[in-house]
Amino acid sequence: MVTTHNLGFPRIGRNRELKFALETYWKGEQTEHALLETADTLRRRHWQDQAQLDWIPAGDFSLYDHVLDTSFMLGNVPERVGALAGSELDSYFRVARGRSPADKAACGCVHAGEMTKWFDTNYHYIVPEFASDTCFSLNAGRLLDQIYQAQRMHPKVKPVILGPVSYLWLGKSKDDSDKLELLDALLAIYAQLLNELKIAGIDWVQIDEPVLVMELSESWKHALRQAYYQLQTTPVKLLLTTYFGQLQDNLQLACELPVAGLHLDAVNAPDEVAKVIDWLPVHKILSLGVVNGRNIWRTDLTAVLDWLEPVHVRLRDRLWLAPSCSLLHVPVDAASETKLDREIYSWLAFAVQKLDEVAVLAKALNHGRESVTDILRDNRAAISSRKQSSRVHQPPVKARLQQITNAMGNRRSPYPQRATVQQNQFRLPLFPTTTIGSFPQTQQIRQTRRDFRAGQLAETDYRRAMQQEIERCVREQEALGLDVLVHGEPERNDMVEYFGEHLDGFAFTQFGWVQSYGSRCVKPPVIYGDVSHGQPITTEWIQYAQSLTGKPMKGMLTGPVTMLNWSFVRDDQLRSETCLQLALAIRDEVSALEQAGIRMIQIDEAALREGLPLRKSQWNTYLDWAIRAFRIAANGVADQTQIHTHMCYSEFNDIIEAIARMDADVITIETSRSAMELLDAFDRFQYPNEIGPGVYDIHSPNIPSVDSIVRLLEKAARRIPPERLWVNPDCGLKTRTWEEVKPALSNMITASRQLANQLSRAAAS
Repeated sequence: MVTTHNLGFPRIGRNRELKFALETYWKGEQTEHALLETADTLRRRHWQDQAQLDWIPAGDFSLYDHVLDTSFMLGNVPERVGALAGSELDSYFRVARGRSPADKAACGCVHAGEMTKWFDTNYHYIVPEFASDTCFSLNAGRLLDQIYQAQRMHPKVKPVILGPVSYLWLGKSKDDSDKLELLDALLAIYAQLLNELKIAGIDWVQIDEPVLVMELSESWKHALRQAYYQLQTTPVKLLLTTYFGQLQDNLQLACELPVAGLHLDAVNAPDEVAKVIDWLPVHKILSLGVVNGRNIWRTDLTAVLDWLEPVHVRLRDRLWLAPSCSLLHVPVDAASETKLDREIYSWLAFAVQKLDEVAVLAKALNHGRESVTDILRDNRAAISSRKQSSRVHQPPVKARLQQITNAMGNRRSPYPQRATVQQNQFRLPLFPTTTIGSFPQTQQIRQTRRDFRAGQLAETDYRRAMQQEIERCVREQEALGLDVLVHGEPERNDMVEYFGEHLDGFAFTQFGWVQSYGSRCVKPPVIYGDVSHGQPITTEWIQYAQSLTGKPMKGMLTGPVTMLNWSFVRDDQLRSETCLQLALAIRDEVSALEQAGIRMIQIDEAALREGLPLRKSQWNTYLDWAIRAFRIAANGVADQTQIHTHMCYSEFNDIIEAIARMDADVITIETSRSAMELLDAFDRFQYPNEIGPGVYDIHSPNIPSVDSIVRLLEKAARRIPPERLWVNPDCGLKTRTWEEVKPALSNMITASRQLANQLSRAAAS
């Protein structure tokens, strides 16, 4: 019989219960006990959602981030946190966000852990910190509690843990020591953990090693061999789990490692299934990820069965079925979407529906297709409906793509000439200050938008309310003394969803929330068809904001690559083609802003890097079409129009040359949590245009001091010519409060002026 299981389930709840519980806890409005009760309730509900599976996961739930959970389980807690008073949960949230509810001071208690993207997803993890003297110690209490809770609900529980080699790979050495030198000590703790899991009644453990789909040096391949040959004596069965890509040159290695089973992402690596079956020893089980855990389209069950039935004939009881990866990356339940267009709804499957699909495939294999005849018929109808829908394909959009020329991606003059024109036009001071776009979205702003959407507020009243909020943002920025202003974006719910709502080819859910990090959730739009631009989207709001001030006002747009990577994207055409459609739509909006008299336009490409293939050998292909899309969106403007772009929370050192090819006049980029680590790239590469490395970590409630910002700026000024250096936060400020934002920006501006004065005095002497 085929066995069914799941690699992980969304944590946040159908109605974002975890988000709201965390945020009320952080505000001191509920107790730790109440927060943990909410977590318990969510876990029980999620296990009920997975009850039809043969094995359910435990340990996939997290209060903030599963990589941070692993650090705490292994006793790898930064010294700056471990020395402070408070509970383990206090320490946990200090690493996650720089503060716990126990820290009442206005200034933050510690520097939060660095945050970056989980492989090529929009999920962020807290980067483990290592040094040559790092010591590990087992603290498995929270994992064991989840296991015991799950065992009371289901007879077969499979704990999920991050593998030791991937854990080291994801972390950073703080003293330039070799992380792999810690492997022996780490493996001793993993062996201890696996022994404790056996004592807890566990037979199978899912051990995730996603690095197996990466290009690995011989030292890292050796680390994998060392790890699993050393762990093979532990008393539990290990399901070595890979996802997000193909094994390629690591296929033989993955098959030969001494584990009881291997999980292959058959959605991303369908051509490797037969190879793995040939290589895998006959005593090992093979788990195949046959349902896409990263996107929301229904699986073509008949097509999957066509290739899966011969696999079943070969493997029989050795075949396990699951989604391709953890369902963390999709919403919980499509059944909640009562207002979504019924035709589009019929094409979708969220986490609950994906597990239904796994169960149907297993039943068809175990009992024959006739046992699921009606389900397969309905599935075929939905798949056919989507393929044939006239709403999906728009000939005029396809025709416009054919008219794209190389010249559309080029500015009229090279950067040095544009820079002179722009400097004469704007006359900004040394180290000009700005923000990334959004300002605090208060409860009143959100309620106003909700009332307008629900028809409970007249359009004139809504526009008046938004204009009042824009005016407030402008006045606050002028009072602070910022050099370049933004309108604050009160009318926008989300930087991708807002634009998608004004473009053809998008659909939107009510409850399609996905965790981005901690309590931060996003609701990705669904790109189901060809994308096109109709009427101007932002000009009314930006023109109004510019009318309120004599200072430059940036128009704020989301770039085509970010629109693509932060949406659930159609899978019936190349992503590069969809991205070009988005680029043309954004180009139309850039043109509308320029015609409206806006001379600074920021096109955010926060998600550029996360679209990179996991293997470097495939990077150039992606970067070529992604950068081409940005340039087509941005470059149809006069020299006087200054194009900005923004990127956040990713590693950029290894693609800095590609970023330079975007040819934006100004780029603002996250660097504060990594202490300007990005600047290491400038030791080998002279970035040609203007850049604003972030100096204010907006993902923490901590208020940076003037001195701390000056230190960051001094680092930047040693590598970037001061005349090309901007000063700004890491990202938008929508998630912060005005009480945090105003003093933080005031300190940022003071630091900018202080450094400018220092340079002026040095030049005079």
